[in-house]
Amino acid sequence: MHAPNYPALVLNADFTPVTLHPISVWGTARTLRNVMKGAIVVLEEYDAELRSPSTTYRPPSVVALVRYVRRPEAVPFTRLNIFLRDDFRCQYCGEQFAPSELTFDHVVPRSRGGPTSATNIVSACVDCNSAKGSRTDMKPIRPPRELQMRDLAKANLRRQDLHRSWMDYLYWSGALERE
Repeated sequence: MHAPNYPALVLNADFTPVTLHPISVWGTARTLRNVMKGAIVVLEEYDAELRSPSTTYRPPSVVALVRYVRRPEAVPFTRLNIFLRDDFRCQYCGEQFAPSELTFDHVVPRSRGGPTSATNIVSACVDCNSAKGSRTDMKPIRPPRELQMRDLAKANLRRQDLHRSWMDYLYWSGALERE
């Protein structure tokens, strides 16, 4: 039998998340190793205790790195990132789909010189993508735009269950908006 997982939100030395997309989270074992090494400071703990014969451990829910880590600057061009940007909606019919039911569509088809880039690719359902083919008269509901880390992070965070102890840190870093 192994211990339950208590994920910890990992903040940089400036108390902002190391990454927002995907959100920087460590599992229980990695967090414990870094506590023991002195590489992190515990800011919040879960209301739980893990016990061994010789020690009791309250798993951290929010930690901060002792040393600052540079964040990646560019957002990778991936299927998931395009789907997150488009909220898993076909940009032609507006319906929301599971990722397995979505495809990429080149707004300006490759056969007409359209690039494979975030500014020319939208999410499309199979039916709409087939109907469009290499036509240029079908316009997406929202024109494609560059991938922005903050937009993707917000879209990704809306899809996750977040521990209540993370909320203030995500809010103050600008990752979340208060309703």
